[in-house]
Amino acid sequence: MNQISNPPPLALEGAAAQGATVSLARVTGVRSRRVTGALVLATIVLLAATLEIVIDGAVGHSPLIPKSPQIAGWLSGVGERLGFRVFLIALLADIAAYALFLSLIGSVPRRLAIVLVAALNMIVFAGPILFSTDVFSYIAYARMGASHGLNPYLHGPFTIHSDPVYKYVGSDWVRVPTAYGPIYTLITYPLGLLGLAGALWGMKLLALAASAGTLWLTWRCAAKRALDPRFALFAVGANPLYVTYALGGAHNDLIMLLFMMVGVTFALQERDASAASAIIAGAFIKATVGVLWPFMLASRRTLGTVGGALGAAALCALAGYLAFGVHGVDLVAALNRDAALVSTDSFPTEIAHLFGKPGVFPVDHVMLKAGLVLVAVHMLWRTWRGYDWVAASGWALLAISVTSTWLLAWYILWPLPLAVVSRDRRLLIATFAVQALFVIHQTSPLFAPVS
Repeated sequence: MNQISNPPPLALEGAAAQGATVSLARVTGVRSRRVTGALVLATIVLLAATLEIVIDGAVGHSPLIPKSPQIAGWLSGVGERLGFRVFLIALLADIAAYALFLSLIGSVPRRLAIVLVAALNMIVFAGPILFSTDVFSYIAYARMGASHGLNPYLHGPFTIHSDPVYKYVGSDWVRVPTAYGPIYTLITYPLGLLGLAGALWGMKLLALAASAGTLWLTWRCAAKRALDPRFALFAVGANPLYVTYALGGAHNDLIMLLFMMVGVTFALQERDASAASAIIAGAFIKATVGVLWPFMLASRRTLGTVGGALGAAALCALAGYLAFGVHGVDLVAALNRDAALVSTDSFPTEIAHLFGKPGVFPVDHVMLKAGLVLVAVHMLWRTWRGYDWVAASGWALLAISVTSTWLLAWYILWPLPLAVVSRDRRLLIATFAVQALFVIHQTSPLFAPVS
């Protein structure tokens, strides 16, 4: 009788290992295909949603698109006039694709992340002005000084009501002097000499260049801190609020963010004087960014931090005074004026409505300011005791946007570049949460019952 011999144990182990390897490769391959498919889908939706908003926005004036000179004629006749429903659906699709892509960022090649962010930025740059008349105010203030010899810190655009730009300025601002810093106003003066269309393209190009610089520095800061630069780049540069609202409106907040990230970059290189100078110079663009300096000082505690700030403040104030007089350097007055304004999108307004109040009253302004001061003092104390000053600055900027009674979409972007280069992930979660609440408020009409 033939005897059947058992295979040796090593052969069994080898066969099992080979089978496990094949199974693992199969599972890995399936997962890889799913990830690739999800990334392709997210990329298509991001591009398509942004294109939809831009192409429909190019048709012309609507409740969402301000009156504007025809600067995107090559897109005319392609889409339909942008309405609330189409925009809100596109915005929600954009956000869903953004979240999906961000969740898979570890599988994304660096080049793809950079190219996609650049494409989104360029699509919006090539289109019309979206959602806001602010850029026409920038141009009006620039033309007041450069073309009409008027001081934009003493007069509102009404004084140049015969100028072509006047009819595009928002009705709330026609009699209001500029609230922006003197360095920004001086930067825009050359654009005021280019005519309306030239100034508009100049503003768009300035915003695009500031965005590119901010994103590049955000990438560098993330890498310096051993964080994933792809995540940092995409979280900021592909953020739907950043792309469609901030860049789409050519807002000067992008220039403020550039100065902010220059300061953070210098600080991470331990160039304290240069870092402080950049932050203070940024405050003479838009005063909000100046909030970073106390946190930098509480953390660094160097003479360079003080000397750089004093030097930049002196030079910027001198330039502002020589160009515009004392009103050009009175940043506090402009802040107080804006702090008194109330918008329907602000968190204090919505909270007031929840409690049955018709709006925000003077006592509410006092309480909000007190709450903001408490947050700032607490974060300064924590920074003094060793907490990351970049994260502390981000919390302060987030607190400013949340407690402000005048809230616009691009305000809640202020802390985002700091959040993605901070090691405190709670700041990023809080920033995204605030943005999500804003979007929910914006899109709520989609889900309102039809009466």
